[in-house]
Amino acid sequence: MIKSIVLFFKNNKPLNNLIVYGVGQGFNLITPLLVVPYIVSICGVANYGKVSIAMAIFFFLMVFIDYGSDIIGVKEIAVNRENPKQLEKIFITTFSTKFLLLLLTLSVSALLFYFVPFFNSEKTLFFLGLPILVGQFINPTWYLQGIENFKWITILTIVSKLIYLFGILFFIHQKADYIFINLFWGIGAIVANGITFIYLVKKNSFSFQNTINEDVVSLLKSNFSLFSSQIFVSLQMYAPIMLIGVLGNNLMAGHYKIVEQIIVIFKTYIYLFFNFVYPRICYLLGNNIQKGLRFWKTYNGLNFIFILLSMIVLFLSSVQVVSYFSKSDVVEISNLLQLAVLIPILLAISIPFKQLVLGFNHQKSYIRITMVMVVVNLLAMMIVIPYFKIVGVFLTLIVTELVTICIYYFNVKGKFHLNKAI
Repeated sequence: MIKSIVLFFKNNKPLNNLIVYGVGQGFNLITPLLVVPYIVSICGVANYGKVSIAMAIFFFLMVFIDYGSDIIGVKEIAVNRENPKQLEKIFITTFSTKFLLLLLTLSVSALLFYFVPFFNSEKTLFFLGLPILVGQFINPTWYLQGIENFKWITILTIVSKLIYLFGILFFIHQKADYIFINLFWGIGAIVANGITFIYLVKKNSFSFQNTINEDVVSLLKSNFSLFSSQIFVSLQMYAPIMLIGVLGNNLMAGHYKIVEQIIVIFKTYIYLFFNFVYPRICYLLGNNIQKGLRFWKTYNGLNFIFILLSMIVLFLSSVQVVSYFSKSDVVEISNLLQLAVLIPILLAISIPFKQLVLGFNHQKSYIRITMVMVVVNLLAMMIVIPYFKIVGVFLTLIVTELVTICIYYFNVKGKFHLNKAI
């Protein structure tokens, strides 16, 4: 019996990968549960709001460095995983392009942080966060996703978060230390991603001397449209707290971030689940639509049930959960959390449809949908924040996600009919 179970897990590669990947991402999701209450207790809610605004800006800037490699790069690696020469070309071309984009992003960011008053008032906080961008530049997760090497993704995730965790616990001791919080995130990313990057280069004998300038230019041109759409996706994710900081205050940003930090545990899990199944879905859809859709339904269906049950539990225990993160304004924040639980539920529906839209090569439709929905969402937030404050932000996010689900469904529903006809 035990031997049969061991053989089942050993021979079931997707399940094996999911378990390994789940270990790393479970650690990734637990880390905020350990550090956020400590940060809030030492630095205060308002300073936590400042740190969160800065982190949101750096996460937005990551899009300029990734330049669509987290989607197109993953798909190209997945499709060409059995072609070593093509893998090297994709790897060195992508990282050469990312290096140029890193230099440009660092230069523009430094100028903005120094000369724009909004940033200059907390310039030390922002400048100390620049290593986050360096860490993202050398991040090889997109390549590892393409070849479905989830063991190394787990290793770099755990190492990165351990460095961040120990940095916070050992060096953040007084209120003014909030300026160093994002620095430790960057250091963790540089060390973990750097080790993995070097490992991949040496193992596969990749040589950046083989980089062709024309390939870099071609990548910049071909990925531009998707990169543009990713800017809008990033704005949708990180603009709310930036708008709250500008149109509201740091305390409101802190309240929003506490709720968002709880919800983001599940949002992050959903996006990471997307990263896990997306390469396999692309591979299966390219070979057999019927098998691809069966895999899609099975994994995403089970994932939706998990998210739904988790959100019910979170709704019922909102006061206790918020009390763990903050000892002040518990009732106000818990009411916000009860509204916000709808967001992961809707994401657990929209993200699977996004997989199909991209998997069936409907990139143009995806780009148009993304741009329009994000613009509408941001405009709505700018209108409602002065009147409804944080509640207005969550309501606009919920409505936007509902509309996105409907649009995605109508974009790919014909494929389900095609599958029945096969």
